[in-house]
Amino acid sequence: MWKRILAAFLPIAILVAIPLILKPGNTNSISGGTADLSGKEIPVDSLIIVTPHPESIKQEFENAFQDYYLQHYGRKVEFDWRNVGGSSDIVRYITDRYEAAFRQYCESRDIPWTDQNAEDFKNPYLEDSEIRKLFLNSDTSIGIDLFFGGGTFDQDRFARIGFAVDAGCAQRHPEYFEFIPQSFAGEQIYDPQGRFYGLCLSSFGIACNADRFEELKLPLPKTWKDLAQPALFQKIAIADPTKSGSITKCYEMILQQAMAEKAPDLAAGWQLGFDRIRLIAANARQATDSAGTLVRTVSSGEAAAGMCIDFYGFSEAIWTEKLSGTRRLIYIMPENGSAVTADPIQMLRGAPNRKTAEAFIDFLLSREGQQIWMLKAGVPGGPKKEALLRPCVRKDLYDICPREDLNYPDYNPYQLAGTFQYHGEWTGRYFSLIRVLIKCIALDPMDDLRDAWQAILENGGPEACPMAMKELCELPVTFEEAAQAAAGLSGSPAEVTALRRSWTDEAVRHYRKAAELARERK
Repeated sequence: MWKRILAAFLPIAILVAIPLILKPGNTNSISGGTADLSGKEIPVDSLIIVTPHPESIKQEFENAFQDYYLQHYGRKVEFDWRNVGGSSDIVRYITDRYEAAFRQYCESRDIPWTDQNAEDFKNPYLEDSEIRKLFLNSDTSIGIDLFFGGGTFDQDRFARIGFAVDAGCAQRHPEYFEFIPQSFAGEQIYDPQGRFYGLCLSSFGIACNADRFEELKLPLPKTWKDLAQPALFQKIAIADPTKSGSITKCYEMILQQAMAEKAPDLAAGWQLGFDRIRLIAANARQATDSAGTLVRTVSSGEAAAGMCIDFYGFSEAIWTEKLSGTRRLIYIMPENGSAVTADPIQMLRGAPNRKTAEAFIDFLLSREGQQIWMLKAGVPGGPKKEALLRPCVRKDLYDICPREDLNYPDYNPYQLAGTFQYHGEWTGRYFSLIRVLIKCIALDPMDDLRDAWQAILENGGPEACPMAMKELCELPVTFEEAAQAAAGLSGSPAEVTALRRSWTDEAVRHYRKAAELARERK
């Protein structure tokens, strides 16, 4: 009898014993640390990061830094990635958290919190404000160490507001900055006060389907204006700039290049840039809601070309090559037509794990950290699972890293930028206006725009229809009117809707008139 009872309860006993056998005390580890083979406790530190980066980037740098940290500091590190959405969501989140944290800081010191204080403490232009000085001298914390990614525009704004602080990397490792320019072609790579550091680079260019261009017997495009040529009618893919920041940046590059061509007559350059943008849209087969969909449309052959950020172009090229064995999609950086922007990281005020965060930034700017962006997956020193396909900020690595280990050995944004110089004062303040204006005059009335362009092409082309072309290119907002138009987009929802509708209605009237004139060959 007892044997049958023992046989019945033995499996249960084993299941109960397993957790006891495997509990931390039996694996040479204790709370707050683990142990090496000798039984010596290894301390565990923490790192809290908010980022819009995908899992592939987070995982590769987490794994690489854990190895680096153990080797250099003899300690382990646990990552706490905070996922709050995309870049715009993160910006709102950090702003709201700092306002709440500083309000609590003030109220704990019997300092009244007013609406004016809520505005003044984060206003970088109020040098003599007492509440502003109090914030900048405080160690107000939102419980997060680092903001990783999101672009220099937002991180520079946080630096000026005071949400970010000097991470001290330049003082600890001045040798890094022998190879990293402080700015390039008008774009900041890192903040000289150490409040953000660019880690990898991005450019904006053209995704092309080589097979489609061969079918069309056309050379691959070299410049933005090549996308506006009549031979590409209904063969271009575009994306909605109000849904994609990277696509808006592509449009801004077209404007910047045109304004540089016409400088010092910036108004003429503004007009020329929008003329090119409008004809590219007139050539469009379709408009998508995302930059990622756009490159897939080009890769599949539904469109011959479209605009994209380099990362999307390279990622789709690698993916299609894995599937088909041939690299159908090619990314081209337009001749003297794109800025080189940095994707940065910054230390947030009151970082709870400052020393570990400093070590992470140091690692990211070291050779070990930088080459992970560029190397193929699986090669020594490269990412373990998935190529990240981003060029690094350190100039020296383009010559040091073996060419056969690089995903794109001939892609060096520092060299390919050519003579392009970004002038933020020209278009930077109108970034939101540009995206809305393009939506209103090119995407919303796309059918009328395409009909007018087709009528011009069928009746001799632009040279044979000068009056129609003039009508087609009428612009509801000139460069001189841009500031007022941008201010109009800050009105009430009803006012903004009415303003946008007026721009679209005006564009439709001009396109229909252009079509009539073209059919009359005028």
